[in-house]
Amino acid sequence: IDDHLEALGSVDWICEVIIEDLAAKRNLISKLEKVRKPGSIYSSNTSGIMIKDMTEDFSDALNQDIAVTHFFNPVHIMKLVELVPGEKTDPDVISALATHLGKTLKKGVVYAKDTPNFIGNRIGCLWLLIGLQLAEQALAEGVSMEKIDALLSKPIGLPPTGLFGLMDLVGIDVIGLVGVNLKETLPADDACQPYVDVPAEVQTMIQRGQIGRKAGAGFYKMNIKEDGSKEKLIYDLPTKAWRPVETVSLSEAESAYKTLMTANTPEGRFVWKLMSETLAYTASLIPEIADDIVNVDRAMRWGYNWAKGPFELIDELGAQAFAEQLKTEGRPIPKMVSILLDSGASSFYQNDGGEYLGLDGQFHPVPADS
Repeated sequence: IDDHLEALGSVDWICEVIIEDLAAKRNLISKLEKVRKPGSIYSSNTSGIMIKDMTEDFSDALNQDIAVTHFFNPVHIMKLVELVPGEKTDPDVISALATHLGKTLKKGVVYAKDTPNFIGNRIGCLWLLIGLQLAEQALAEGVSMEKIDALLSKPIGLPPTGLFGLMDLVGIDVIGLVGVNLKETLPADDACQPYVDVPAEVQTMIQRGQIGRKAGAGFYKMNIKEDGSKEKLIYDLPTKAWRPVETVSLSEAESAYKTLMTANTPEGRFVWKLMSETLAYTASLIPEIADDIVNVDRAMRWGYNWAKGPFELIDELGAQAFAEQLKTEGRPIPKMVSILLDSGASSFYQNDGGEYLGLDGQFHPVPADS
């Protein structure tokens, strides 16, 4: 990079995409500050490092011109870009980037706040961390790893990778590091803190390099048999041994979101606990991570390929029923759910999804999809 820094002195937008390391990003910013032209936009493609940490003690000029443009991978396929301003970012910078990202690059722009892991990874990675913790009990009750992945896919509108398959895709080590980051950057009383540490056996997998597809093995791996045929294996957590993957069939009740979430079975209790923890936590994060529910739902649909975002999933289950079950379990009612119930409305979206409930308890037109 150092060999070509001077060439960046004439450009209007510098988009940095280097290693996810705060010190490295700050070092590059200090170099670019010496060559970039006044008023040029600087954006970082970080998945969770906050602007306030990247720009501490840098000039006001930089702080006015900087933003996060978090492109989700693979960039040529994934629609989502999280656009994040810093405390001092000029609104014109965000407007210019939003126009270029949406109209020129044809991306789906989501407006996030400068908070740990922004929107998509704050919710998506927490879902994975909660799932890993809760899976221990489900496995102890006889629910297989293959069935966990089957339950956490089509029945609730999530990708076919499920829990363990998605961990392999993202990188088990990456999720472990996300947990460390959340533990260090979020308040000690944050509701996600009980879930940020990966289970001991998963930590052992990370230590031995069994971290997912990029390493050739994670929770799953492909085995080449002596006759040349392929056999998919799964690392069975209860036995700590590899075995062939078993085919799973779901019952009719397990195949539908609402009946699965309310089933008093090991499978139903596992899915309810995981999804209710995720949905309730998400509903407590407005306006911390985004100003409205639309940005959150779009982030999860466009970035994690959820068929429905968290607030749409609460609507499908029924906000009143969701709140009543939380009360029954002695759990707090999250902020946005309380606003919904106080408004007298029955769902976060109305008029065929054309209007959404705001923090003010009123419905507003859903912004156009960029």
